[in-house]
Amino acid sequence: MLRRSYRRSHLQDRGRLTTPRRPPTGSVSGPKGGHVEPNVEVAGISAAPITKWMSERVPGLTAPLSFELITGGLSNLTYRLEDAAGGRWVLRRPPLGHVLATAHDMGREHRIISALAPTAVPVAPLVGFCDDLSVNGAPFYVMENVDGIIARDVAAATSMPTAGRQAAGENLINVLGSIHEVDIDAVGLSDLGRRESYVERQLARWHKQWEATKDSEVPVIEELHARLISSVPTQGPATIVHGDYRLDNCILNPDGSIAAVLDWELCTLGDPLADVGLMLVYWTEADDAVSIGLPQGSTVEGFSSRQELLTMYAARTGRDLSDIGYYVALGYWKLACILQGVLVRYRAGAMGTAATDDDPFTSQVAALGEAGMAALQGKIGSRHG
Repeated sequence: MLRRSYRRSHLQDRGRLTTPRRPPTGSVSGPKGGHVEPNVEVAGISAAPITKWMSERVPGLTAPLSFELITGGLSNLTYRLEDAAGGRWVLRRPPLGHVLATAHDMGREHRIISALAPTAVPVAPLVGFCDDLSVNGAPFYVMENVDGIIARDVAAATSMPTAGRQAAGENLINVLGSIHEVDIDAVGLSDLGRRESYVERQLARWHKQWEATKDSEVPVIEELHARLISSVPTQGPATIVHGDYRLDNCILNPDGSIAAVLDWELCTLGDPLADVGLMLVYWTEADDAVSIGLPQGSTVEGFSSRQELLTMYAARTGRDLSDIGYYVALGYWKLACILQGVLVRYRAGAMGTAATDDDPFTSQVAALGEAGMAALQGKIGSRHG
């Protein structure tokens, strides 16, 4: 039976940088008091058709369903579903407003998770995918809830035992190694993307998005882009690349093992070191500058350092990490481009909630560019200047 009743649901999305609007963390789903009554209208949700669709796929589902938008997700929208018996699921759909043509492909994301389900990569069990627009006006897919902790902030991270925090870094690296070891052809993802020139394609893709969404000049972003173009390293064989791999895109068990990897919307084929670089961007340490607004969970005592993560990845995969500063810089630049797109949609009210204060985003775009410039000089992390 697909239905499971968990005490926590995974609140996932590519929420990017912390904002004042993120719900409390520490447990993954927040308190039971957050339950939304079935008759409450939720933006982006057609309750009756979705309930019917779910009832046809989940034996024993007890209608009605309640729906709750998980605020803080600023890319694809993520909702918690709960039936009258307490069964919980998670639904993902595109943002409500206009998005770039190649972004937010729900069918692609569902396909990737389906392909990885039988591998060593832990993913959330799927309920199904719907591309019938008469159901909800946009494609969506539904997953089962996965119990656990998302160590996005200090409160969530400190809810883990010390031994669990100590083990989390090694497990994060082991799972990343498993992602990069997946036989692309065997799992049916050989057409997921081109295998060559990944870095060049990333630079072109995100610069195009930057040009399409920027509403002011940010010279450091342009300078960083130019330097990245002029110094592309030699790339090895392509692997599956998650595209947004980080601690708070994983559901952790208290012992530090990984119950599921979340947020596969940027997954493609390419250079695995790009995943390592972006992971380090998000892996903050206690003496980092905090103005960039990155998740702070890894600052809690017991978590590995960036250097320890690099040492573990090199031992796990045998890959040469001498150019890792470049990939960290690429990660900062990519994140700045993504954040600019999020900011534009946020201002337009496309994220399922009304825009109120975009200052946390605006100031972070340039700060990410500065951190990227520092990474090119070998200063990995946000404690630069």
